[in-house]
Amino acid sequence: MNSTTAVYRDSLSTAIIKNLITVGLSASIIYINSSLVHTFKKHEVFNTNPRYILYIHLVIIDILLLIIFTLLQVLSYIIFTLPVPFCIILLLISIICSLNTPMTLAVMAVECHVAICFPLQHSQICTVKNVTVVITVIWVLSSLTILPDLFTILATESRDFFHSRVFCLRETVFRLPELEKKRTISNIVFLVIVWLTLIYTYFRILFAAQAAAANARKARNTVLLHGFQLLLCMLTYVYDLLLNGLTKLFPKGVLTIRYTISVFVHVLPRLVSPLVYGIRDKAFRRYLRKYLFYSPNANVNKS
Repeated sequence: MNSTTAVYRDSLSTAIIKNLITVGLSASIIYINSSLVHTFKKHEVFNTNPRYILYIHLVIIDILLLIIFTLLQVLSYIIFTLPVPFCIILLLISIICSLNTPMTLAVMAVECHVAICFPLQHSQICTVKNVTVVITVIWVLSSLTILPDLFTILATESRDFFHSRVFCLRETVFRLPELEKKRTISNIVFLVIVWLTLIYTYFRILFAAQAAAANARKARNTVLLHGFQLLLCMLTYVYDLLLNGLTKLFPKGVLTIRYTISVFVHVLPRLVSPLVYGIRDKAFRRYLRKYLFYSPNANVNKS
C-alpha cells in the first residue's frame, strides 16, 4: 500500500486543489466549533452544566483531530515524509482523541438516561465535579491503551529508526504485527462497550414514564444522533479495508481514493457535533448566532 503511494504522485495543480478543499472544509468546521467553545466559555449557564461540558469536550476533540489531519495532509504534499519523533507525537494525540470520542458519546448517552429515568437524582449524580472526573478517566483510559504501543517501539526499534523520516501513518510507525492485533482487540472492546451502552440507554429512555414523554422523545433523538456519530467514528476502523479494496480495483487511482476516503472519514464526521447541541439546542443556538455572525452592535444578555 505504501509503496504504491510512493510511485504515484499528484500533479501540482491536483495537489493544490486537494489541499484547498481540505483546508477550506477543515477551517470552516474549526471556525464553527471554535464559536461553540467561545459561546460555552462566555456564558455561565453552559459552563456550569455537565451536559454542555461533555458536549464541549467532544467539540474540542473534533478540533484537535481536524487540525492534526489537515496538518498531516498538507505536510505530506509539501515534504512527503516527517521525522519519526514528530510523527509519533501527532499520532499519539490523534489516536487518544479518536478513542475519547466514542467514550464521550457513551457518557453523554448515560447522562440523557439519568435525566429522563432518574430526574430527582440527576442533579446529585451529574455534577460538574463528577463530569470532570469522568473526562479525566476517559483521557487516562485512552492514554493507557496507546502507551504500551509507544513503550514497545521504544524497546524494539533501533536508534536509527527514530532518526529517520517516514510517511506519517500509524502502520509505518507502530509496525509490529503484535501491535496490529492489540489495536484490533482494543477497538472491538471499546466499540462493544459503547454500543451496548447506547442501546441500553436508548431503550431505557424509550420506555420512560409517559409523564416525561416530551423530554424522553428529545433524549431518544439525541441518543440516536450519538449512535450516528459513533457509526461515523467507526469509519476510521474500516479505513484500511476500504482503501485496500478500492486500490485493488483501481490501482492507478490510489491517491484519489486515499484522499476521498480520508475526507469522508476524518473531516465530514466532524460536522455532526455542531448539529447535536449547537443547532438543535435552542438555548445554545440563541447565543451562538452572536459569534457565528458577529456584529459590533449585537448584544446578547449573559445568563
